[in-house]
Amino acid sequence: MADKTLTCKECGAEFVFTEGEQHFYAEKGFTNEPQRCPACRKARKEQRNNNK
Repeated sequence: MADKTLTCKECGAEFVFTEGEQHFYAEKGFTNEPQRCPACRKARKEQRNNNK
């Protein structure tokens, strides 16, 4: 596996999906690549946690 450059569907920024992250996703059984950059993922997670 090699690092991949992906585009965030939320903000449009490019981010790197590292080889290590790809390995982690594979170990967890995730079949889809991340759709959001780390900053948008963090903001979305915080927003979900605040709504509880």
